[in-house]
Amino acid sequence: MENKKKLAAPCGLYCGVCAVLIAHRDNNTKFKERLTGVYGVTVDEIKCQGCLSDELFVYCQTCPVRSCTIEKGIEGCHKCDDFPCKFVEDFPLPVGKKVILRAIPTWRELGTERWMEEEEKRYHCPHCGYAVFRGVRRCRNCQSPLDLD
Repeated sequence: MENKKKLAAPCGLYCGVCAVLIAHRDNNTKFKERLTGVYGVTVDEIKCQGCLSDELFVYCQTCPVRSCTIEKGIEGCHKCDDFPCKFVEDFPLPVGKKVILRAIPTWRELGTERWMEEEEKRYHCPHCGYAVFRGVRRCRNCQSPLDLD
């Protein structure tokens, strides 16, 4: 579990279902190439091992939510009395903001380990069981439309 804890991003965007982390972990060049258009970065910049690791995605390195939790000395937004705050309200990706607003109350209720387990379970196609990443709109395996966030 300790090694997986680096995937518990303070904002509630569980890293274990992040496209950048998955593409990097699997060394999937084709997937990385597709993500360059989403994030406006190079293929070499599509790399991350989790928000609490030593190898963060370029955007996560300057994330104001992450910086805030570090400054406050807390594990994440689920431990903050100010949630949701201006950093969540101003989150630049609509899907990310939607997930944060859903995930943080759940994290508070379930605790870290169970919340991470539930996030991993959530990101599977309900039609065929195929593992997917956060933000995906169609299952790669069975082509069913998805709205898991």
